[in-house]
Amino acid sequence: MLDFLPAPLKGTLAAVLILLNTLILFPVLLLFAVLKLVLPLTPARRACTLVLNQIAYLWIGFNNLLMDLLHKVEWDVRGAANLSPRHWYFITCNHQSWADIPAIQYVLNSRVPLLKFFLKKELIWVPFLGVAWWALDFPFMHRHTKEQIARRPELKGTDVAVTRAACEKFRFTPVTVFNFMEGTRFTPAKHQAQNSPYRHLLKPRAGGTAFVFGAMGEMIHTMLDVTIVYPDGRAGFWNYLCGRIRRIIIDIRVREVPARFLGMDYENDRAMRADFQRWVSELWAEKDERIDALRGGGSKAGVKMGSDPSGSDP
Repeated sequence: MLDFLPAPLKGTLAAVLILLNTLILFPVLLLFAVLKLVLPLTPARRACTLVLNQIAYLWIGFNNLLMDLLHKVEWDVRGAANLSPRHWYFITCNHQSWADIPAIQYVLNSRVPLLKFFLKKELIWVPFLGVAWWALDFPFMHRHTKEQIARRPELKGTDVAVTRAACEKFRFTPVTVFNFMEGTRFTPAKHQAQNSPYRHLLKPRAGGTAFVFGAMGEMIHTMLDVTIVYPDGRAGFWNYLCGRIRRIIIDIRVREVPARFLGMDYENDRAMRADFQRWVSELWAEKDERIDALRGGGSKAGVKMGSDPSGSDP
């Protein structure tokens, strides 16, 4: 434990070691990405996918170990005991800061399949990252605007069809699709500008989640409703690297997605769209109340990392 080091030094050391971890593992990932691209046999490509996922797990695992060595964080985790890396999940979470993603990776690495995000198709051209995202089967979204569809009506409905085809590979490899429903990090200014009806949350954007359920409803029917709270009021990725965040609460509620929303046509079915938005609003109102309770201390129904009865600590 190197918690005695000054915070800026710990943050710099953590950033450098994460970068070295990335530089060491990226050539290995690139090798298997090329093999996956050139090998013609589907079983061989699936084997490459499994290896690539393990490389990602290793990258996250090293980063988690680094946080344990450098910092002393009290992890109050609730609801993670019965999760499985052999199940398909959709995750949504309130978005406080860029520390949210590594914190959730810390808690869920190896407990659920590798977290994957829907990305805009243009991001595949980002140097290095685009290759990594493609190799790890991050789904690339093909979204058409209303103006484009008005000019070319034949494009209507192709967004979901293309994404559903891209996600066919997930039939054979379990996946966890992750989406921040708020779409952006919470700030008081954004909260005020939105005139949000919630105390601790921005308004949810239901469309992205509906897009996932519409395209992948046959595979994903379980949602992990994650609520993250920093009781000390500190957040931010740099604060996370520096060890200034001393306690993190992560509350996980497992919810079965109502069957009527699986494979739905969100864009064209107005009644379904209104129904889904009501469902999301109810989830968000409940989450808002939960944040109130967690910030107030509540009953510590969770467990510290390392003592989870599931025996599957990351």
